[in-house]
Amino acid sequence: MLESMGSLTGSPWIYAVVALSVLLDVFLPVLPSGVLVITAATAAAAGTGAATGKVPADVPDILVLTLCAATASVLGDMVAYRVGWQGGPRLDRVIARSRRLTGAQERLGVALARGGGALVVLARFAPAGRSLVSLAAGAAHRRVREFLPWSALAGLAWAAYSVALGYLGGQWLGATWLATAVSFTALFGAGAAAGYLMRRRPA
Repeated sequence: MLESMGSLTGSPWIYAVVALSVLLDVFLPVLPSGVLVITAATAAAAGTGAATGKVPADVPDILVLTLCAATASVLGDMVAYRVGWQGGPRLDRVIARSRRLTGAQERLGVALARGGGALVVLARFAPAGRSLVSLAAGAAHRRVREFLPWSALAGLAWAAYSVALGYLGGQWLGATWLATAVSFTALFGAGAAAGYLMRRRPA
């Protein structure tokens, strides 16, 4: 697996690539940002030298990787939020034509009005949920102080979960495709569960 990533995992550029992918996948959900984070974390686990007692310097640092992914996630959310805020009537018409966007906007408004933003955290794990909620929050002109803290919590939770999956998978199964597959399956499972919970209407 490490060979498939070439020298990228041993270079500081891995942080830039991960950050760019996480930042942009709010608009392009097909980008494999989760796969990149997991793969980089697996590389970190494989390079910790648990068996030899040596810790090489050419593997990603999991703390830096987590903070990098979390920060990029929040920045991407805020860009989408501003796009939604400034979208005007045209974006309103797009939202009105989309049942998913309309539903997300309604549920988000209820959640934030009640002083809670668990929906924002759930959306970060659900496929395309981050995009829906960030755009809907901006289009509904929710205040930044209502949205930003939950976006930060969501980004940190998602980044920590993804890095932990890759790191633990690499520790237990080694730097193999099996480790990446198991970790990605767990990430996909969390996304499926989050998507199911998002579709449920608030009580």
